[in-house]
Amino acid sequence: MGGRPFDRRVLARDAVEVAPQLLGALLTHRTTEGSVIVRLTEVEAYRGDGQDPGSHAFRGATPRNAVMFDEPGHLYAYFTYGMHTCVNVVCSPAGSASAVLLRAGEVVSGVELARERRTSARNDRDLARGPARLTVALGLTLADNGSDLFVAPFELTARSGQPAISSGPRVGVSGAGGGAAYPWRFWVTDDPTVSIYRRHRAASD
Repeated sequence: MGGRPFDRRVLARDAVEVAPQLLGALLTHRTTEGSVIVRLTEVEAYRGDGQDPGSHAFRGATPRNAVMFDEPGHLYAYFTYGMHTCVNVVCSPAGSASAVLLRAGEVVSGVELARERRTSARNDRDLARGPARLTVALGLTLADNGSDLFVAPFELTARSGQPAISSGPRVGVSGAGGGAAYPWRFWVTDDPTVSIYRRHRAASD
């Protein structure tokens, strides 16, 4: 679809700075089935190293989160709720963990393939509307953990233009990492593919 490659140096910043920059960017994943391209419309930032109680890296490096401490631009994939895979873009310089969760997007190419993967989607708006749905639409699995987004079969293309951006509390984060104290969810204002916000019952206001 053209466009200029995303600058890896932008990803070497803190996730809270990087997250809004990813909105409107195009993420491509090519497989033997074909290619799907998603325009990112909703993301969440997570810090680590004792800074963010909502982050998997809050208590330091583990085998599960090791890629969060890797070079920026890699994928951090994890399994959640015993059924879903979610993916993050690793940010910050190597050794400093932070990442941006890819929460939602619009499938702009490869719609037919995304429909085959997401047979339960009621319409095209819902193909990648939510972090697990986005992962399925793109054909990503846990095996993609650690993949470099700047190397085939991936491509990350910078957005064209400046979308209107909104921010608010992260979804499903409880306790000290939740609520209005962490307005680190960012989305393209009024975009229909943004997921529905559900406040965690234990999150502080």
